[in-house]
Amino acid sequence: MSPPTDNQRKLLGQILITMGLLSEDQLHIALLEQNRKHQPLGRLLVQLGFVTESVMREALSEFYGKQSVDLAHSIADPEALGLVPRELAKRHRLLPLSFDPDQQVLTVAISDVNDVVALDALRSHLPDAVSVETMLAGESEIARATDQCYGYELSIDGILNEIETGEIDYRSMPPAGDEYSQPVVRLIDALLTDAVKREASDVHFEPEAGFLRIRYRIDGLLHQIRALHKSYWAAMAVRIKVMSSMNIAETRAPQDGRISLNINGRPVDFRVSSQPTIHGENVVLRVLDRQKGIVPLDGLGLTEQQLDLLKLMIARPEGLILMTGPTGSGKTTTLYSILNHINSEGLNIMTLEDPVEYPMAMIRQTSVAEASKLDFANGVRAMLRQDPDVILVGEIRDEDTAVMAFRAAMTGHQVYSTLHTNSAIGAIPRLLDIGIVPDIIAGNIIGVVAQRLLRRLCLQCRSPQTPEPWEVRLLGLQPERSLPTIFRAEGCPECNYRGYRGRMAIMEVMRMDSDLDELVARRASYREIRNAARAKGFRTLAEDGVRRVLEGSTSLDELARVVDLTERMA
Repeated sequence: MSPPTDNQRKLLGQILITMGLLSEDQLHIALLEQNRKHQPLGRLLVQLGFVTESVMREALSEFYGKQSVDLAHSIADPEALGLVPRELAKRHRLLPLSFDPDQQVLTVAISDVNDVVALDALRSHLPDAVSVETMLAGESEIARATDQCYGYELSIDGILNEIETGEIDYRSMPPAGDEYSQPVVRLIDALLTDAVKREASDVHFEPEAGFLRIRYRIDGLLHQIRALHKSYWAAMAVRIKVMSSMNIAETRAPQDGRISLNINGRPVDFRVSSQPTIHGENVVLRVLDRQKGIVPLDGLGLTEQQLDLLKLMIARPEGLILMTGPTGSGKTTTLYSILNHINSEGLNIMTLEDPVEYPMAMIRQTSVAEASKLDFANGVRAMLRQDPDVILVGEIRDEDTAVMAFRAAMTGHQVYSTLHTNSAIGAIPRLLDIGIVPDIIAGNIIGVVAQRLLRRLCLQCRSPQTPEPWEVRLLGLQPERSLPTIFRAEGCPECNYRGYRGRMAIMEVMRMDSDLDELVARRASYREIRNAARAKGFRTLAEDGVRRVLEGSTSLDELARVVDLTERMA
């Protein structure tokens, strides 16, 4: 990469002038100083006090078209730090942030992406297979973070040993008075980094009578990761509360907070919840990884028929589309995928969520909050005065919210929401139970989608099997015909001996039409509505799950864990 020309240097100054952060006179002074000292313009502007380092970082990000990173809210990966010696990092003003072993990509923070000498020195030290990606950071930020990251033990085991023995093992003397000198600060950072690397969706800190249990929810199931002495928990809880802007003095009432960090080179948010228990405060962090939060509609794993049906429902200009399923079934992810699919400059999309999980461009997102006395029903009333085309109501919990959602649907808006029922057809009796009359339901619901998440079999260790007679019945196969091969989970190092890696969705999609609306209007039974829907090609969750088993994506045991298969034995 060639160094910037004089015109490019002036362009950087013009960007700052356009942003209203620099005057023509200040730029002229900096350029004269640059001719005398032969230093980068950005560094001189900071040294002269014309702009702050954070402002310069954002300006350089726009100038070079590179992503920037705030190292004050970032956590470096110990594996990445192990690839680059401290001396090389300090000499060339760079900091390793993350290492992807699958792609063999090392991400580093650097103050000057055009520093050919630094990048060549780094590449010459790395194995040939490893490529380098750069992110922009402030020069003093890198220097401070380098002292921190290389000055202290960052592995979980090493930090715990440091706490237990009281021996601080630094490889070089770090700056005094730094909060990073506290091992508890590094322990929480290390645990959060570990959780993100393991693709956990939740981190549980659970105090017991004599110890602290730490569990990660991975692919829908909780796994115990650590058990620590109870004495550690008080300081750890305070650290989490400080990071999430919660009241550290309040221990007898539930609290909520949020943490935003840069982990493994990408922004990750944590939704924090504390709950008092008999053994102390129980703290759960929901991991909100923006990189994985929004899945393309075509990537949801729907069959061609289901995808066409869903797109047909989305194309209807007004009405209500409901997502149903228990907590953790991926309803919000699917709704975000739909909103991302329809998002355009021609639409005003507004959401009301509890809370907002993934920020999306061009979409007006609002969190319901008790402090501002904003609930779902009042929020919808307010949004209807904002000229929306599409409204997302996070959840229909009561009659007031349901009435407002239907009122929005009846006044020419497309409305999306979630409902806690076990099936798509079960949404109808649930709405009746809330208090919505059948005449309002009929004609105003576009469709209902029920969803569950199944763990995906690890392709490295799945074991082929011939189904047993009882499995043949569950799969709906004819015993006299040749039987297909199904797979079971085994376990290997690739999947941490769990037998599964990742999850996928199974769905049942029920599109409402005039026939089904008529059945709803006359309060037809669940069986009548189901039979009418099946006559139009409706496929249940169990049937969609069997498709996944037969194609080898998951196991029958996993399907039986998530979906009721007992009716198939009748």
